[in-house]
Amino acid sequence: MGWPAPVELRGRDAVLRPLARDHEAALIEATRDGELWRLWYTAVPTPEGMAAEIGRRLALQAAGGMLPFTVFDADDRVAGMTTYMHVDAVHRRLEIGSTWTRASAQRTALNTQCKRLLLGHAFEVLDCIAVEFRTHRLNAQSRRAIERLGAQLDGVLRAHQRAADGSLRDTAVYSITAAEWPAVRAHLDWQLARPR
Repeated sequence: MGWPAPVELRGRDAVLRPLARDHEAALIEATRDGELWRLWYTAVPTPEGMAAEIGRRLALQAAGGMLPFTVFDADDRVAGMTTYMHVDAVHRRLEIGSTWTRASAQRTALNTQCKRLLLGHAFEVLDCIAVEFRTHRLNAQSRRAIERLGAQLDGVLRAHQRAADGSLRDTAVYSITAAEWPAVRAHLDWQLARPR
């Protein structure tokens, strides 16, 4: 098996299962909740493009560059997608990204639980030295969520990528290091234990 190997990650508020082609219909339903593909500052697959996006992610997994997950909520309903990406097995680094969540599940414990599961697995099982997060410099909601995790801003890659509409994206790069993980873990566990 490659690094990282497919795995199911389970918490109270979310379950992450390896992405599979038979998740397509439920993922299409999830992306329609809020018409997320219409957001200009992020790349969420359209309902018509979901099969191609699943195929793209699975191909990257086969090539050793990604481990994609389907996100399920506490009621076992598909809520979105997330991935380990830009996998660097030699240096034990990866990025958590290509994440989207149905609108009705945003600003709930679901995202915190997903990040706790992914970070815990990355640092405690995969022995990562650092985990990155990247987002559009202007995606204030995503940047706030990443900062709430305890990630530190490493910098902004200016004119880093072309968006689907041809515009240039400045990418804000954040990371959490292995040395920072114990404090970040304690904070995430505290957030998840609070009454709701």
